[in-house]
Amino acid sequence: MKNTQYFHDLVKGRYGRKIAYANVEQITADNIVNVIGNCIGAFYFNKTIIRYLWNYYKGDQPVLYRTKVQNADITNKVPENHAYEIVQFKVGQTYGEPIQLISRKDDDRINNAVDEFNDYLTDANKQEKDIKAGEWQSATGTSFKAVQIIKNGDMPFRIVAPTPMNTFVIYSQSTEEPLLAIQELKDADGQMYKLCYTDSYECKIVNGEVRDWKLHGFGGIPIVEFPNNHERISDIELVIGLLDAINTMQSNRMDGVEQFVQFWIKFVNCDIDPETFEKMKISHALTVKSNNEQNKSDVDIMTQELNQTECQVAKDDLWDNAQSILAIPNKNNNNSGGDTQGAVELRNGWDFSKSRAKLKDPIVKSAEKRLAKVVLNVIRIQDHDLGLSLRDFDVQINHSPQDNMYTKSQTLYQLLQAGIHPLVAIKSVGLWGDAEKTFLLSKPYLDNLWKTIDDVEAQEQKAQELINKMNTDGTQSQINKDKTVTE
Repeated sequence: MKNTQYFHDLVKGRYGRKIAYANVEQITADNIVNVIGNCIGAFYFNKTIIRYLWNYYKGDQPVLYRTKVQNADITNKVPENHAYEIVQFKVGQTYGEPIQLISRKDDDRINNAVDEFNDYLTDANKQEKDIKAGEWQSATGTSFKAVQIIKNGDMPFRIVAPTPMNTFVIYSQSTEEPLLAIQELKDADGQMYKLCYTDSYECKIVNGEVRDWKLHGFGGIPIVEFPNNHERISDIELVIGLLDAINTMQSNRMDGVEQFVQFWIKFVNCDIDPETFEKMKISHALTVKSNNEQNKSDVDIMTQELNQTECQVAKDDLWDNAQSILAIPNKNNNNSGGDTQGAVELRNGWDFSKSRAKLKDPIVKSAEKRLAKVVLNVIRIQDHDLGLSLRDFDVQINHSPQDNMYTKSQTLYQLLQAGIHPLVAIKSVGLWGDAEKTFLLSKPYLDNLWKTIDDVEAQEQKAQELINKMNTDGTQSQINKDKTVTE
């Protein structure tokens, strides 16, 4: 389906994706069909909009189908795909650096287990799936990741990013916790069916009939939703009206240039046959005769050039507004001077952009914890038990940790000199994603450079013992000397 209509005509004021809710406490084989039937409308409503936004992100935009009443022979269709630029920027902010799991406890066993868990996720190419799901998340307002069990393979599991055009999750109306995940799929014969997962069971629904209701070994719902925000609003739809206006303006500018080049020639009081006119065009010269003194002949070029400077100002204003709404830094800010890197980032909007990106972090972390729970259980069943619980680790999202490194290093040095605990100082500067691991690896070097309170007390005690020993030796020496004199 082509994006021939504008987005606001499609959604009719209903921005954001609908969330499917059910008023049941538990999904069973007896009520699953009714629950899906009550919620499927929200999925199909979202599906049309998701397809529109995804195609818009890939370049299928309404300007490509524009029509004109006047001068229809000059109709340029120029899409400036800023939607792609927006999505890639947002994905890079959250998923440009690998999402890491970091230990919350000073325990070697837990630290080693978390490292091993990260190795599993790296071997499963999780970051590549994060980026793929992140594109859906930013472009359409929501995305999904799923865990699949691999039997007799090098890895016990795989992570996939299913399309939100055939996947959705139903939540509890009272707790807002996920109750059921559904995928609409086709079998080898082309027959549609729904693959469903609850916390403990899975089944297929074919033509309204429940089939193969059985326990699964995931330890939770293996399909996890990653919404862009709580209302599932896409980054594109926030500014889609401005993006359409930019496309229309750029297309009209090209029309203006083409009309200026393809000018009309006005003949006044003279008749020129087509053959003569073609010869004149080749020689770039015109010869006309006036009929009389009152009706003088004239030839003129009819042109009206579009003011490109004013158009560019208006176009830049539209894009500046879009960047401001989305908290995207202005890369074309030409302010110069001797400012520090931090001042430049603050002025150009990079600091504001990072603050906005951090608003999405809790949503991503919550979904990542759900996914990690399923992966841990699959590893335990298919391979071996890592001995981890969700309380043993945190999800760390790194937003350009190496930016402004020199200033952060100076801050770390000053904090250590001021007597701040090294772990607190390392966490405060934000140079490393896993501050706990960095501290443990650096502890021998930190102990060599910076004395702890225990070291100071031990040195003071040793010095006092040395002084006491010197005093004792001195007193004994004086006593021996006095005895010698007496004798």
